[in-house]
Amino acid sequence: MTTSLTTGAVLAPLALLCADAGAFSPHEPLVRQRADPHVTLHTDGWYYFTATVPEYDRIELRRAKVLDELGAAPAKAVWRRHASGPMSANIWAPELHRINGKWYLYFTAGRADAPLDVRLYVLENAATNPLEGTWTERGRIDTGWESFSLDATTFELRGQRYLAWTQRPPTAEQHVTGIYIAKMRSPLALDGPATLLTLPEYAWEKVKFDVNEAPAVLVRNGKVFLTYSASATDANYSLGMLTAGEGANLLDKAAWTKSPVPVLASGGGQYGPGHNSFTTTPDGKQDIIVYHARDYRDIPGNELNDPNRHTRARSIRWKVNGMPDFSAPPTD
Repeated sequence: MTTSLTTGAVLAPLALLCADAGAFSPHEPLVRQRADPHVTLHTDGWYYFTATVPEYDRIELRRAKVLDELGAAPAKAVWRRHASGPMSANIWAPELHRINGKWYLYFTAGRADAPLDVRLYVLENAATNPLEGTWTERGRIDTGWESFSLDATTFELRGQRYLAWTQRPPTAEQHVTGIYIAKMRSPLALDGPATLLTLPEYAWEKVKFDVNEAPAVLVRNGKVFLTYSASATDANYSLGMLTAGEGANLLDKAAWTKSPVPVLASGGGQYGPGHNSFTTTPDGKQDIIVYHARDYRDIPGNELNDPNRHTRARSIRWKVNGMPDFSAPPTD
C-alpha cells in the first residue's frame, strides 16, 4: 500500500491505478517563482500558461507545445497594474479561458491605498492567439455584495457556465473566506445569487488564518471535483476537495461532499502545495494537476513576500472508485 501525504489517508494499490504519462518531471518545477498557476491546453495544440508574478504588478502569458517547456518559453506581459485607484496593487491569480470565440483573463486586484481590499476583474481579447491582439478591461465582476474577494475560475457543464470564487461572507464578523458558486449569463456577469459551498471548519483549514480559497474544477467519472486551498500560504497551505454528482444541482450545497482531510499537503520535499489548476496530456488521456509549492518549510517574515512559490505538475492517479489521487509521491 502507498501512504498518502495527507493525515491518515490510505490509497489504493498502484496496480489498480492508471499509469503516469506526460512529458514533464514531477520532481522539478515547471516554472520557477510563479504562484497560483493556470494552464490551458487549447485546441490549437499549445499549452497557455499564466500565474501570479512575485512583483504582483502585471499579468504574463507564455505558451509551449510541451508542458515541460513552459519554464523556458518567453513570457509576455499583456497587462500592467494602474498607477492608482482600482487595479493598482496585488495583481493575483490570473486565469485564462477561451469562451465563445474570445479569450478572457479573470484576475484579482486591490488598490494602492488599500492593497488587501481586493476584488475580481476581467480582461477580454478577440485575437486567435492570446499573446497577440488587444486586451480590453471589461471591469469588475459584481458578486452581489461588497467584501474581500479573489481567485475566480469558470467552467461549463451541460451547457451552463458557472463562476466559482473566494469571498468573505457578507455577515462575517471576523476575517474568513469561503468558496462560492453561481451561474453566469455571460463571461462578464453572474446570473442569479451565489451559493456558499464551504467555509473553514477543520483544524487544517484554520492554521494562522481561516481560509478556503482558490477553487479549481475537474469533471470526470460522472462527478464534479472542486479543489480549494486552505490555511496560510506557508508550509501549512494544502488542498481540500468537494465532490458532487455531474447531474446534481451545483447550486445546492447539500449536493456536495467535503473531504475531512486534505487531498494534497506538504511532503516529499514540497511545502505548501496549493492554488492548482487542471490540464491533460496532449492526447487527453492523462489528467494533470498543476500547483505551486516551495522547496523549504521555514520562511522569514511575511510569506507573501517570499517569491519562491514554484509552479509544479504531477499526473493524477485514479482510484478504482473513480476518485482522484493527487497526493501519491511522484514515481516518474
